[in-house]
Amino acid sequence: MQKNRDEEYDYLYKIVLVGEAAVGKTHLLSRYIKGTLPKNPTSTIGVEFATRTVTLESGGTVKAQIWDTAGQERYRAITSAHYRRAVGALLVYDITNEKTFHAAKRWMEELRDHAEPDIVIMLVGNKVDLCNNKSEVRKVTTLEGEAFAKQNNLLFEETSAVTVIRVREAFENLLQAINSVKVRNGNAGQSMDKGGKLVANRDIDKQSSSCC
Repeated sequence: MQKNRDEEYDYLYKIVLVGEAAVGKTHLLSRYIKGTLPKNPTSTIGVEFATRTVTLESGGTVKAQIWDTAGQERYRAITSAHYRRAVGALLVYDITNEKTFHAAKRWMEELRDHAEPDIVIMLVGNKVDLCNNKSEVRKVTTLEGEAFAKQNNLLFEETSAVTVIRVREAFENLLQAINSVKVRNGNAGQSMDKGGKLVANRDIDKQSSSCC
């Protein structure tokens, strides 16, 4: 059976979206995957995920398995279990809510405790559209975000899911950085199967081409 275009990839990377509730994680994922915002936005219950295949600027094709996790405390045990095998994360905060920024340290520590040892984390300040006409609503400056990211060896972006500012760049710069780390560490030829187990890419090819 011929593989669909979306099934043709060199690497499969698991990414998680984390951060406090209502910072816009689901909106960012929907905008990136579907090009639209959720029609009936509600708080994520537990964990949801989507996939997208991306061609890297450096060469090669990545299938991103992106997990959107709930920010509420009552789902913490469920979501932290899904950090397993994650090689990348978007750690999202709301630039108009400094409490969500202060919580970023705790989310970062959870990721580093439960995900892969070489996980690549991008700090994302979301909702920049709210500051376009009312600069006073911004509670976390770009410099503060950049400083926290630099101090903790994180990538950094500011985005808006509403006006599509830097959304694609956030996801795909993260994927590129993950691939660079994997190449540098000599394990870019490994990925995950559907059960979350590390396998060689040649084994993934066999799985993808097998019938039904």
